[in-house]
Amino acid sequence: MKAIICEKYGPPEVLQYKEIPKPIPKDHEVLIKVRATTVHIGDTKVRSLRPGFGPVRDFFFKPAMRFMMGFKGPRVKILGMELSGEIEDIGKQVSKFKKGDAIFASTEFEFGSYVEYRCMPEDGILALKPNHMSFEEAAPVSNGGLTALLNLRKTNIKPGEKVLIYGASGSVGTYAVQIARHFGGLVTGVCSTSNLEMVRLLGADELIDYTEEDISEQGPIYDVVLDTVGKLPKKTRKKILKPKGRFVSVLTMSAHEKIKVEDLYELKDLCESGSMKTVIDRTYDFDQMIEAHRYVDKGHKKGNVVIKVS
Repeated sequence: MKAIICEKYGPPEVLQYKEIPKPIPKDHEVLIKVRATTVHIGDTKVRSLRPGFGPVRDFFFKPAMRFMMGFKGPRVKILGMELSGEIEDIGKQVSKFKKGDAIFASTEFEFGSYVEYRCMPEDGILALKPNHMSFEEAAPVSNGGLTALLNLRKTNIKPGEKVLIYGASGSVGTYAVQIARHFGGLVTGVCSTSNLEMVRLLGADELIDYTEEDISEQGPIYDVVLDTVGKLPKKTRKKILKPKGRFVSVLTMSAHEKIKVEDLYELKDLCESGSMKTVIDRTYDFDQMIEAHRYVDKGHKKGNVVIKVS
């Protein structure tokens, strides 16, 4: 089968197309024919060995990244944090899925979805794909949607509370706007000028163009602030949060934070009820992975960049 391998750190051109053996499912595993995956910001950070905190902080964080991810190149050679596809085969002891099931799944920091076929344990973070969603639409939900849900759940949004989503036009942000609305929040989305209309259509009650307006001048009016990009200055969030306001950032989400398959099914229900949809900026074919990484590296994507695998 075809796979995309990252053996060393660097620009998108370090990605290589290779033939590797097709996996065989163990007793409690399913074999997934991957239909779609994504270029997640996590993939580009690992590939480039660039944490993305800014030049100064990146200089100090890079040694830690090498220790965690691999010194000369990624220990996990196949990137990709989310996927959707069809179950082609099952292990002898599998009882939760059957051949032909359409699924979506999160591989998180195990990566490994830049492949034509992937085995996963039936008790992994995989669930039946939302009905009426394409494979391309479903794949990003399993990570971007999951990250938004887990972070917003921590804040315990109450109906009518004012919620600010910083970075509302990205993968996590577009899902967060919709989930916060579902929880009953009055949502303010922060994004650039070109993305204001998109975020409004996702359900934001108010919009802030960060290129034109200083959000710190809003005053302490927000009950909840979610920073989806990890770039909101501490002094700014102090100025805009109410005294008992809650702040969460995607950067504080631990790689070992407990994720349950029930979370995927909650997202599936939101998608099927019409409360949440996926924003796709661009779609690329599997053999255009380098070009897709180049685009994400520019830092201007809206929602998700999806890869059609087969």
